[in-house]
Amino acid sequence: MLSIKDFSEMAHLSAQTLRYYHAEGLLVPARVDEQTGYRSYSFDQVADAMLISVLREAGLGVKQVRRALDEPDAAPGLLREHHAEVQRRRAEQDEAIRTAGDLLEAPPEPCLRRVPAMTVVSRLAPVTPLGWDRQEWDLTEAILRAATEDLLAAVRSCGATPAGTPWRMLAPGRASGAEGAFWLIQVPVLGGPPADVPQDAEVHRYEAAEELSITMPGRTSPAKYCTAIGRLLAYPLDEAFPDDDAFPDAAFPDIARLRHLVREDGVEFSVPVRSG
Repeated sequence: MLSIKDFSEMAHLSAQTLRYYHAEGLLVPARVDEQTGYRSYSFDQVADAMLISVLREAGLGVKQVRRALDEPDAAPGLLREHHAEVQRRRAEQDEAIRTAGDLLEAPPEPCLRRVPAMTVVSRLAPVTPLGWDRQEWDLTEAILRAATEDLLAAVRSCGATPAGTPWRMLAPGRASGAEGAFWLIQVPVLGGPPADVPQDAEVHRYEAAEELSITMPGRTSPAKYCTAIGRLLAYPLDEAFPDDDAFPDAAFPDIARLRHLVREDGVEFSVPVRSG
C-alpha cells in the first residue's frame, strides 16, 4: 500500500486534489483507517489517477470524468462530444479575437453614400422570438439566414439573377406581435422584374436614396445593433446637407427602414436619409 504522500508524488496530484477526488467518488482510496482517516492507495491506482488527470487536462468536468469511468463503453463517445464542443468554443473565440482586433484598429464610423435604384424581390420571413438574450438572438439569426437562403434559391429558380448582398428589415407596419417580430427578406436582382415571382413574394422598385451606413465586424449581437443605431442617429446630417434643395428641412436617418446586410466579415446597418 502507498501512503497519500507517496501516491501523490507518483501520480503528480496534490494531497488536497486526492481528497477532493475521494469526496467526488472519482478516486476512492484502497483503504481508509476508520480511527485516523488515514488514506492508503494501491500501486494499481496510479493508472486510474493518470487517466483522471488526462481527462481533466482535456477539459472534462468532474461529472463527465465520473461518467467516463463508470461507463467505459460510452467514454469514447463522450470524449468526441467534448472535443466537438471545444472546437466550437475555439471557433467562437477566434472570431471574437478577430472582431476585437477590427474594433481596436478601426472603430466603426458611419458614412454617407448614394445608393442606386434597384429591383428587389421581397418575402416575409417566419416570425422570430422576442427577447434580447444570446440564445434567442442566435435563434433569430439562424431563422433569418435560412429564410434568406430559401428566397435566394427561389429567385434563381425563376430565372432571375441576384445582384449584391440580400438584406433583412423589420416589416413596415408589422414590426412585432405577441408571438414575436415580423421580418422582411429582400433580394436585389439584375434587370427588371423577373418573369415569374417566387411564391409568397413581391417585386418592387427600390428607389435611389442617400443612405447612412455603418459596418460592425463579426457576427451580429444586441450590443452591436444598439451601438450601430446610436452612431447612425448621432451622425451630423445638418453639416452634410447645408442648404441642400433635396433636403429643405432638417435631415434625419429613418431608423424605421433600417436594413441589415449580413456579410462574411460583419453586418452592415444602413438607413435612408429623410427630410423632416
